[in-house]
Amino acid sequence: MREFRTKQRIDKITSVLSARQHTLRVVLENIHDPHNVSAIYRTCDAAGIPKVTLLYNVEEFPKLSKTSSASAKKWVETEKFSEAEKCITSLKNYGYKIYSSVLNKNSKSIYDIDLTDKIAIVLGNESRGVSSEVAESSDELIYIPMRGMIQSLNVSVANAVILYEAQRQRMLKGMYDTSQVTEERLNELIDDWCRK
Repeated sequence: MREFRTKQRIDKITSVLSARQHTLRVVLENIHDPHNVSAIYRTCDAAGIPKVTLLYNVEEFPKLSKTSSASAKKWVETEKFSEAEKCITSLKNYGYKIYSSVLNKNSKSIYDIDLTDKIAIVLGNESRGVSSEVAESSDELIYIPMRGMIQSLNVSVANAVILYEAQRQRMLKGMYDTSQVTEERLNELIDDWCRK
């Protein structure tokens, strides 16, 4: 594949990569609709999330196109797990706290919780939600306050609301202003992205 390098493109890639939040991860647990998954990837890219973890032990892994120029999948890495315990253990071994989006009496509002720690946000299946196994392994349960009769949002919308609150908190701390990777790693990523 031919590299596409112009000063403008390299500047844009450098700016985007420098703002990536390697201390923030999104975990999708058995999200059924590939359109929801694609929308989540686009929001992750927009909010500076470098990697999405797919945990699929009930549904099949979603088929997402890499070819569309509008697809965010080529800009956001993917990690796959087919067992909840292995997924959670892996994330915790890398120092992530697990925050699952679950509506119950023990959940905390996203506006009352610090989203600037090293965290992985788990979003569950459109019908079943986050599994009890993952919820019980979580460090925190979080929810989005709602004022209507219906107490749920489309999963891709919920993802956007949570990530933009995380972005707001992180912007206030200046976390988007400094790269979270070494200069050597940043240069490797720039080379890689120029080939995409």
